[in-house]
Amino acid sequence: MSPKAKSLSTTRKIRDRWRSKQWYRIIAPEMFNSANLGETPTDDPSSLMGRTIEATVQDLTGDFSKMHIKLKFRIHDIRGLDAHTLFIGHSLTTDYVRRQTRRRRSKTDTIIDLTTKDGWNLRLKPMVISERRIQSSQRTALRNIMSSTMKKTASENSIGDFIGMIVSGELSNLIAKATKTIVPLKRVELRKSEVLKVGFMPDISEVTTAEAVSEEEPTAQPVESIEGDSEAETETVTEEETEELTEEELAKEATERKS
Repeated sequence: MSPKAKSLSTTRKIRDRWRSKQWYRIIAPEMFNSANLGETPTDDPSSLMGRTIEATVQDLTGDFSKMHIKLKFRIHDIRGLDAHTLFIGHSLTTDYVRRQTRRRRSKTDTIIDLTTKDGWNLRLKPMVISERRIQSSQRTALRNIMSSTMKKTASENSIGDFIGMIVSGELSNLIAKATKTIVPLKRVELRKSEVLKVGFMPDISEVTTAEAVSEEEPTAQPVESIEGDSEAETETVTEEETEELTEEELAKEATERKS
């Protein structure tokens, strides 16, 4: 076979393989308003399971001030042509972290494992930057306050609310208020988060199935058929009673005529 014929056969195989593929939409979790993360082609939906996708907060909300926050998702369910994802963590871009560190400042890092109200286990890596150099005892006090503040906040909120506090900066503000008595801080950032264990997660398919059953219940007919049978029985009973009464009346009339 000539090289030209081989190239034509290979192009035909590639075209046929692409024709068999379908485009699947990648959907973010409900905590991110089920935003569209993009599309991917495949001829085998099972091959999409376990794939990880990264997107910035700017991609989901359009907020340019959050373009340094990267969110990580993993595909865990396929429904039709929609690939639903699960939140597995976030991180800050490397250049943003480097811009926060300057001379004559101290950066304090720590690792905290916590559990949310609905049973999600997370590992967070916060970072605080002070306006001046601090001592080791002050670093220890900062780590203790960060740990207690974040664990308490996580235990009082669900995973969706807690991630929202991380992305919006509300959790960073809580840490800054709690640690301002020790040393003035220049910046408080949650550098990275990881999901260690998935907790309670409502199943969309179960909800839709329950709604469908509740909608079909009014149209069901077993109760009406039973009621109809009871009405028929009452009608037959009344007819029998009327027939018995007429026979008694006829008997009385016959005795009166004989007398």
